[in-house]
Parts: sequence; structure tokens; C-alpha cells
Amino acid sequence: MAVGSADVLVEPHDEHLAPEPPARVDLVVLCTGNAARSVMAGVMLEVLAEAEGIGLRVLTAGTHAVDGQPAGLRTRTALATVAPLGDVTLSAHRSRQLSEAQLSSADLVVAMEADHVRYVRRVHPEAADRTATIRRLCADLPSGPAPLESRVASLELERVLLSDDEDVADPAGGDDDDYAACAAQLWSLCQELVTRF
Repeated sequence: MAVGSADVLVEPHDEHLAPEPPARVDLVVLCTGNAARSVMAGVMLEVLAEAEGIGLRVLTAGTHAVDGQPAGLRTRTALATVAPLGDVTLSAHRSRQLSEAQLSSADLVVAMEADHVRYVRRVHPEAADRTATIRRLCADLPSGPAPLESRVASLELERVLLSDDEDVADPAGGDDDDYAACAAQLWSLCQELVTRF
């Protein structure tokens, strides 16, 4: 009697087989103009993930962005105040308006304010179940071996009541100290968030 492939499970025993790489996480980091907070958090998450060996792809965007603008001097100066980042460069950054294409591939949308989450719920409801503020994710996203998708789904983010207490204040219009304070706050939050991937 012939044995079909459904009848026998063959486990590979070749010790030279490379282990399967961890799944890559695709993030969209979202603020208002894609000029300060999302830019800083995006860089921080990339640097932290690389240091931890986490496959992470970060896109940044804004809810009300003017497309094609470079990162401003205050944003670049604020990033330089976070010593572990080294000499990051933002020369390639150009601001982008949040789009359906960006959201379609995102495992998670990390927003800087509750209003950004409200915007996604209103304009891109198909991504509402994957969108939360960085503070909420740092507080509520379970860590562990389960796939990120299932851990995010367990939060039922599309139903969560939002509070402006979750906001990371926008430094736009402020001075260098406001930008540096925002960068320090984001560095702490990003360090926490990356442990949950």
C-alpha cells in the first residue's frame, strides 16, 4: 500500500539547515505633519530594532502632511540630543500624507495622539483594528511568542475609548528645548515598545 504525503510527517534532520528568520514587522508611525514626532520615533524604532535583531520596516506619515518636505533643523537637532542614536541622518526623509497603500501592508500603526487614531478610524476604518497611540501600545500590547497579529487583535483597538492623556505633545512651534523634551520622551517610549515586538 502506497503511503501518501498526508499520512507521513517527515521532519528534516539536517543540522545545516538555517533556522527560519523571525517575521518582519511592518510599522506605520503617524503624527500630524510627518515632520517631527513620527520622524523621530521612526528613526528610534529602527535603531532599537536593529540592535535587538528584530526585522522591522518603518514608514512614517502624517494625517495632514505636505508631501515632500525634508526634516527640519529642530527635529534633526533633537535627535542628536539622544546619545545612543549616534550620528543618524535624515537627509532622505520627505514628508508623506498617510495613504491606503501604506496602511495595507502595516502590521501596526503607531500614532502619536488620540486624534491620529480618530483620524484613522474615520478615514481608513479598515486599519482601525491595528491603530493605537504609542502610549497605549507600551501599556497594553502583550509581549511573548504569539504572533504580533494575534496579540494586536486581542486588544480590539477599533473599540478602545480614546483619551488625550495618551498624547505625545507636538513640539511644532516650540523652541529647541521643546523638541529635545519630545525626543527624550519618545526615546523612552520606543525603548519600551520595541520589547513588545
